[in-house]
Amino acid sequence: MSVKSVMIVGVGGQGSLLASRILGNVLISQGFDVKVSEVHGMSQRGGSVVTYVKYGEKVYSPVVEKGEADVIISFEQLEAARWVPYLKKGGHLIVSTQMIDPMPVISGTAKYPQDIISKISDLGIDVIAVDALTKAEEAGNAKASNVVLMGVVSTKLGFDKDVWYQALEQCVPAKFLEMNKKAFELGVNC
Repeated sequence: MSVKSVMIVGVGGQGSLLASRILGNVLISQGFDVKVSEVHGMSQRGGSVVTYVKYGEKVYSPVVEKGEADVIISFEQLEAARWVPYLKKGGHLIVSTQMIDPMPVISGTAKYPQDIISKISDLGIDVIAVDALTKAEEAGNAKASNVVLMGVVSTKLGFDKDVWYQALEQCVPAKFLEMNKKAFELGVNC
């Protein structure tokens, strides 16, 4: 099997670390060699965060180059626009419709770009836009939007649903497990 690449992008505090742990757990359980690398910007201040996940028979580096990602999972629209050049032709962009103002917008020196998702779609890119925040709130906690997006990505990567649930059980604290399972299901059914 050729090496596959997934990028998880967002801003600090959105749960990209948990999402990468869940995904990595699923891939390892399927016998793949998996490499994960997290790059944190000003993550504690809402800055850009990206996690690279590569898997296959043998993976030598976790770094994903431009035009190489099979899937990009974006927790926020502006981050989707920032990282879309890394998506390979025919890849999938799964993006939450959530918009989080970066510091220049907060300080009033810039405006949040409009119509990001439709502009990316107009480039011929397969965009799966999901209101993950609303789905997470429906599951019981807005912080579970990362797990909603894992449910969506599970439909693109395949693997038996039980494998994903086992990963949730290993990565999510027991007191939040049922809520996260519900969030995952809502993502699967988007």
